[in-house]
Amino acid sequence: MKILVAPDKFRDALDARSAADALAAGVRDVRPDAEITCCPLGDGGEGTGRILAEALHAEERSAAVLDPLGRPRTARWWLRPTASPEAVVEMAEASGLALLAPGERDPLRTTSFGTGQLLQAALAAGARRILLCVGGSATVDGGAGCLQALGWEFADAAGVIIPPPMAGGTLARVASLRPSATAPRAVIDVLCDVDNPLLGPRGAAQVFAPQKGASPEAVHALESGLAHWTDVLERFGAPGVRAVPYGGAAGGLPAGLAAALGARLLGGFDEVARHLRLADKLRGCDLCLTGEGRLDEQTGGGKVVAGVACLAQAAKVPAVALVGALRTARAQSADQLAALLGLQRVIVVTPPGTPLSEALPATALNLRRAASELLISPR
Repeated sequence: MKILVAPDKFRDALDARSAADALAAGVRDVRPDAEITCCPLGDGGEGTGRILAEALHAEERSAAVLDPLGRPRTARWWLRPTASPEAVVEMAEASGLALLAPGERDPLRTTSFGTGQLLQAALAAGARRILLCVGGSATVDGGAGCLQALGWEFADAAGVIIPPPMAGGTLARVASLRPSATAPRAVIDVLCDVDNPLLGPRGAAQVFAPQKGASPEAVHALESGLAHWTDVLERFGAPGVRAVPYGGAAGGLPAGLAAALGARLLGGFDEVARHLRLADKLRGCDLCLTGEGRLDEQTGGGKVVAGVACLAQAAKVPAVALVGALRTARAQSADQLAALLGLQRVIVVTPPGTPLSEALPATALNLRRAASELLISPR
């Protein structure tokens, strides 16, 4: 039996590599003769940088940056030192939600400035192409903080320069902008984990800001700030930024970089799958196991499980998703979600009624057990 194990991370519990190892161990427990290929995946969020760096044989580097609240920290990035150097930058390394304690999460105060510092480090090292992985961010600043770190200046209505670092709550003050004197001499590809637009019911503020600690009042202020920021960018000469697909990922940073720098916005999973040759790995398999911490409304908008399901269908390989939890606005069963995503099955590995505080430490054990049970009784 030939099995491909291709999960995403299980947030707050396991990175994608550890999740793949747990699933593979479960398979070996009952099918020691199985031929197993592990292919940890990402969609642009936490851990994607390292996965891409390994695929590209890029070297790990580090840079001094500011975290989402403007505190100093050291963050990783990666460089492939060829004749035309490529860099991999992960937003979560500098501006990630995981860098903050729960009580510190406030997208009115958080900034993507540190992500701009990582981009600056890659540019200074001579990168001609940068793969910027976004997702898991703590910010809703439309990329303004990132642009400040790259030398852009923003002024208020009185012409006074707004000091760095810009945050989500500062966007409404911007009346004009001044581009950096030195434009980046690199192609910047932004790998986005969701395809949401910048504004509106599916936008950065209304969908994601509550997950980052925003109150209902803060969500309203952030939506208003992003709308104002969009007006400024469009006056600068970037029409259509408010509706561009992927623009609302990572607190609107992709929209800001597309408008200001001409960055290309790409589906993170698609790029990771291409670099890891996932379609080739699926050929000839009897089964594909994927998974993530939680299936929800965002799963179909560019997440790993949906992407794997699509590629597996094309390869005529049955795919099963093993997940920590289901959380959808509509009451959908695991079987209904499986049919919707094109999966053979969706299996929730967490025993019913388990508190989150107990479920997270047991994730590896639960994945291993569920994979073994699946191979014993595949249904």
